[in-house]
This record gives sequence, structure tokens and C-alpha cells, in this order.
Amino acid sequence: MTIFRFWLLTLAALVALALGSLSPSGALAQDAEATPPPPSSLDLLLDVIEDDQSRAALIEELRAAQQTAEKPVGDGVVDALAGEQAPPPEALSFSRRIALITQEVAESSAARLAALWAQLNTIPAVFDGFSGNEAGVLVEALQQLALIIVVTVAVYLVLRRMGKALYRRMGASAAESGVVRTVMLFLASGLIDALIVVVAWATGYLIATLFLGNFGEIGIRQTLYLNAFLLVEMAKVVMRMALSPSARDLRPLPVSDEAAAYLASRLNWIISLVGYGQLLVVPILNANVSLAAGRALSALVALVVVAIAIWMVLRNRRPVAEWLQRGAQPVHHHAAEQHLAQTGTPATVTEDGIVVEEGAVLTERAVAADGSVLAEGPMPAERRLSTAEAPETEDTPEEFPMAEPEADAEPDQRRGGALGFLMRHWHWPVLLYLVVMLMLVLVQPADAAFRSLMNSGQVLVVILLGITLSGILTRAMVRGVQLPETVNARLPLLERRLNTFVPKALFVLRALIFVGVVAIALNAINLIDLRAWMASQIGLRLTGTIFSVGAVLLVAFIIWVAMTSWVDYRLNPEFGTVATAREKTLLTLARNAFTIALFVITLMFVLSEIGLDIAPLLASAGVLGLAIGFGAQKLVQDIITGIFIQFENAMNVGDVVTAGSTTGVVEKLTIRSVSLRDVSGAYHLIPFSSVDMVSNFMRDFGYFVCDMGVAYRENIADVKQAMHDAFDMLRADPEQAAKIMDELEWFGVNAFGDSAVVVRARIKCEPGTQWGVGRAYNGYLKQVFDERNIEIPFPHQTIFLGESKQGATQPFHVRTAPEES
Repeated sequence: MTIFRFWLLTLAALVALALGSLSPSGALAQDAEATPPPPSSLDLLLDVIEDDQSRAALIEELRAAQQTAEKPVGDGVVDALAGEQAPPPEALSFSRRIALITQEVAESSAARLAALWAQLNTIPAVFDGFSGNEAGVLVEALQQLALIIVVTVAVYLVLRRMGKALYRRMGASAAESGVVRTVMLFLASGLIDALIVVVAWATGYLIATLFLGNFGEIGIRQTLYLNAFLLVEMAKVVMRMALSPSARDLRPLPVSDEAAAYLASRLNWIISLVGYGQLLVVPILNANVSLAAGRALSALVALVVVAIAIWMVLRNRRPVAEWLQRGAQPVHHHAAEQHLAQTGTPATVTEDGIVVEEGAVLTERAVAADGSVLAEGPMPAERRLSTAEAPETEDTPEEFPMAEPEADAEPDQRRGGALGFLMRHWHWPVLLYLVVMLMLVLVQPADAAFRSLMNSGQVLVVILLGITLSGILTRAMVRGVQLPETVNARLPLLERRLNTFVPKALFVLRALIFVGVVAIALNAINLIDLRAWMASQIGLRLTGTIFSVGAVLLVAFIIWVAMTSWVDYRLNPEFGTVATAREKTLLTLARNAFTIALFVITLMFVLSEIGLDIAPLLASAGVLGLAIGFGAQKLVQDIITGIFIQFENAMNVGDVVTAGSTTGVVEKLTIRSVSLRDVSGAYHLIPFSSVDMVSNFMRDFGYFVCDMGVAYRENIADVKQAMHDAFDMLRADPEQAAKIMDELEWFGVNAFGDSAVVVRARIKCEPGTQWGVGRAYNGYLKQVFDERNIEIPFPHQTIFLGESKQGATQPFHVRTAPEES
């Protein structure tokens, strides 16, 4: 450490000298005339070294720094465990110091638990603040506020009734609109709802100032009520914008109509109870009874709200668990996403999760109260995904907040692992949170309790925003990517490839939304400091790494899509030049090789962005490749042989070849093996290391060789003429004539068999057609031979009755069956 600091100081001095030497000479001359130059860093260093006291002080400082750097590991552990408290003396042993720290932690935890228990014991005393006069005060306040309450509520209800019809028309318009228009309609509906609240609030203020009390004056209670009305109803406006119970196509939350109506009614009561209780009733009791009475009423309101929330959680725990397992989306969106992930194509799905086959016609009907059908007709296409009515079942509970539960869900469809367990038992942490919040409200002072309630509201808002964003993404993605027809014609696999990627991207986005919601929620309840963590080195590095890795993966995916789409375009016979068989094979191999290379390069970039040093990894990969080369010689031989086979154009996909004593059509060709399908349908995978010769029947042309056996008594000239006549009949067939490239080649007598004279001829054909042409020629040849009585020998069987040495034969009895009359 001393040497390091010495060289550091020396380097600083040299840098200072170098910078000083770069100054203009004119400026130095002027400075020299004005004031003497200051001492340089090197002069100061020399002064410190030459002075005994300064040198001794520097040595002591360096020794202290060395001792600090060489601090034992145990001391660091003790300091970390001690935290903000003073660590035990270093004179004690390591285990003794750890024991003292744990003892202090245990005692402090026990003291906190005792204090908490003492605070919990004071909960019943909160309700002692009621004196019995509260009812009279509230009745008096209600009488004073009756007129203004009736006026504001009446105006509000009338305007709301008019607005509901408008919301339904806007929702119907949104069902046939694009994204931008739907967003504008959504914002317009929220603005209209807020204007209704403002108009009712302003009417109440007008009545209070003009007709109640002195002209132009308003009482404090009227002010409290009107302000509470404005804030509470605005909160309800936000709630209705999220749930949109009147217009499903304007609903950002992924819930059904029944769920939206259920949640809207319950949350409406909760918001009214909390808002009017805290903003109106509690201030009246504080001013007219006592602060203790207001505190007691606030605790009572909190108790009732938490009780309602607990009842809702327990009542709907199973439907919500199924909703969470579907990815927090309705049944039809989940079914559409699953179909898109499996097939790569979007589907039409009814609201009960039934995938509608292409060409099927959905119907909808209107049924009267007595069960008679009022109207029936085809369902519009724009309503199939989101508005097809699901059949009602007796098993469906009366209240289900998160869309219809999947009937008889199979056990293997449930998500496993910790996340699946948390989804199935989501109500336990929620119930625990509600109980803890209730305890905090009852134990803490009024302002602290109000802050706790506000924090809970922030957590709820963050969760709703996360679910809303996830629902919007799901609704946009389950319809799939739909490219123009011109693009699909040129790149037929691009749309399917993109639609296969959509569910994976949706999963990643949902995971990011979940992490963000959890982080913001923990920050809202002051468990973490999200802003400080984001500004820290760890936060900056982690977020930078996430964005860098995401950018690398996105660029790699775009490059891969572009490359594979270009290959698809080159292999598309309807556009551009038609690719030959060799081009098809090489393009397929190039696509596979490029995919592997891109995957490896992307993996290296990702590891580098994470912070891993890939240089040792590359070196290890080289050593591993060398070891694999020695240990897997067959694999190396497969690859090398495959490379030379491709360079020499020995075979291509679609060729009929013989490789490794197997004949068949080449279905797949890789750098290591060839896949053949023989005439019986068997699939053969042949490594190139086992291929010592390749016979290709598809190069330039093919021959059908006809070895025909005739009887020894036949005239060879007649046979030759018959074979030429049969060939003329074959050429007369237009279908076969297009495949024949030349005249019949007559070779003559090829061999003398045991019972036949074999004559040979051959027909030159288009490559790959020689077998079909040969079968057609054999048919015509048999026809001509039969017409001219040219014998085609076939095996005969002779029965011989043995003789004795005297020449006698055994009798051979032959019976004739009587003829039937």
C-alpha cells in the first residue's frame, strides 16, 4: 500500500509537470514579471521527503492505512452484523462478540413484541371514546344537510342515468374502432363522468350559497359535505373508468361483465363508507363531541371496511385463484392466447373459451322472461371474441368477480412451483395484510392511521394499473399479428413465426409488470426506498443490464426474422426466380447454420452484458472443442463428409438416392446426416460417416432399363418389332410422352436364361420419371405380346410318378366329380 501511494503521488507530480510544460511561453513571462511562480507538486513532494517530521507523519499514515486494509475478515462480519449499533470490543473473541450481538438482537426483538402486545391490548379502549351523544349530533347534522344532500344526489342520479345510455353507445362504437379511437372514447367517457360529478357538486354549492342561510355565505358543514361529495365521487369515477360496468369494450381491466358489476357495487360502498366517514362524519364529531369520539368512529369505519374486504376475499377466493392461473385474464382471452401459442395463428373464441373453427357460424338469440325466443340471428364477427354469451350452469356461484371459472379444470392444467402455489393460496397474504392494516389503524394515531390507509390505497391503485396494463397487452396480442395479403403472399411463414413469438413476449412483459408492481407497492408502504435504490450503483447496473440484454435479444430476434424471411422469399416459387434443388438445400443449411451462429453470438453478448468475462469462456470452448474432436471422431467425420458432399453437390432435398445401402427420397439434409424415406414409407436417418458411396437417380436424366425374357422358340426380330411398337404406343400417350427424352435404344439379346432368352432395351427419361415410364411401358409391352402370341416364359410344374426297377409305375387314380343337374 505504501509503495502504491508513493507511485501515485509521483505520477500526480509528473502529470502536473507535463501540464505546466504545455502552457504558452508568453503567459509564463507575464506571470514571472507579475508574481513569483507557485511551487510545483514535485517540489512539495521533495519538501515532504526531506523534512523528518513530515516524512514520519506520512509513514504513520501509510501504516494506519495498511492496518485498515489488512483488517481480519471476522471484524468485517461483526461490523456487518452490528449494523448501526456499536460493535463489541475487539479484545473479545470472535464467538463472544457474535454471541453479544445476537443477545442484543433477541432482547430488542422481545422488547418490540412486548410493546406491540401492549399496544394491541389498548385496542378495545379506542371505542371508549363514544359518549352516547354522537347519534344526536349526527341527526342534527343530517337535518341541516338534508336539502343539499337531496339536491346534489338527485342531480347526480339524473345525469348518471342519461350518461349510461351514452356510455353504452360509446362502447358499441369502440367495438368497431381501432386502438386510437378506443382510447379517445375511453378518455371521453371518463371526462363526461367527471363533468357529471362537477355539475352536481356545483349545483350543491349554488343552492348552499343562494338559498341556505345568509345570501352568499355557506356553512362549514355544507362545505365539508360538498368537498367530501366531490372527492368521493371522483374516486368512484376513477373506479368506474377501470371497471366500466356499462360498456365492456371500454373496460381496461380483463374481467367479465358480471365481475365488473360485482366489483363496482362493492367498491362503491367501500369508497362511500371511507370517504364520507373520514371526510364528513369524523370532522363533525371532532368539532361537536370530542376528538376521542372522532377517533372511535374512524376505528369503527376501518373495522367495517376490513370486515367487508375479508368477506369478499373469502367469498371469491376460488374464482380469483382460477383467474390468476389464467394469467389474470378472462376465459376467452386465455383460450385465444393458448391457441395462438400452439398453432401460431389467431382464432375466433367465444366468451366461454370455445375456439370457433374457420367457417363456423355463431348465432345469438334474445329470450323473453317466459323462455320464448324473441329474435335469433348470426353473431357479428366483431362480437365473437368478447361478447358471445356463455351458457349458464348450475355450478356457477352467484358472485364471481374475475370471470367465469373453468368447469372441471384438470389437475395437470394448474401451474406448479412456488408461483402456482401462491396463485392458488392468494387469499392468505391478502388476509394477513388486511389484518395488519386493521391493527395499524386501531393502534396508531389518527394521522398515522390515515397515512396507512392512503398507502394501502396506493398499493391498490398500483395493482389495478398493473392488471389494466397486462389486460391491454393481452387484448392487443391475442388477436395475433395480421400482415397484409401482399406480405403473406411473399413471406407465407412470417405471420405464423411472429404469432408464435407473441405469447413469449407477452409472458416477459407480464413478468416485468409484476416485478414493477411489487416494487412500487413495497415503496408505497415504505418497506423499500425505490428511488434511492434506482440511484444506487446496484440499481443503475441492474437496470442498465436489463435494458442492454433486452436490446441484444430484440436485435438478435429482428436479425433472425429478417434472415429466415429472406430464405422463405427465395424459396417461394411464386415470386422471383424459382430456386433449384441445390439452392433449396444450401439455403436450408445456411439458415440452420446462421441460426446456430446467431444463437452463440447472442449468448456471448448477453453473458458479456451481465458482467461475465467471456475470454476464459472462449478459451475453454476452444479446449472443449479440441477434446470433443479427439473423443467424438465419428461426429467430426460426419461433419467433414457432409461438407464435402454438399460442396460436390452429391444430393439435394427431393432427390432419389442410394446412401448406405438404403434407397429413398431425401427429405432432410443437415451438415451431419441425411434423412431418407423409402418406398414403403420407412424413415431412415443415415450419418454421413457410414456413407461410402452416393448413388443419385436424379441427375440430368434417368434410364428405364427393360430386360425382357421371351421363349426360345420366338423370333428375335418379331420381339424387337413388338418392343418398338409398344414404345410407339407409349409415345402416343401425352402424359408419358412429356417425360421421354429420346427414342428407344435396342441392345439386343443380353443373356440366355434357363427358360428364356433375355433381350434388353432402355428408355431415356426426365430425371425422377423413369420408374413411372417403365411401369407404363411394361403395360403396353404385355398388351402387344398377348396380341402377337409372343410367349413370356414363366415357371412350369411337372408331376412325375416314379417307376420301379422293373419299369412298372404305381396306379394313378383319377375321379371325375358328377355334374350337377
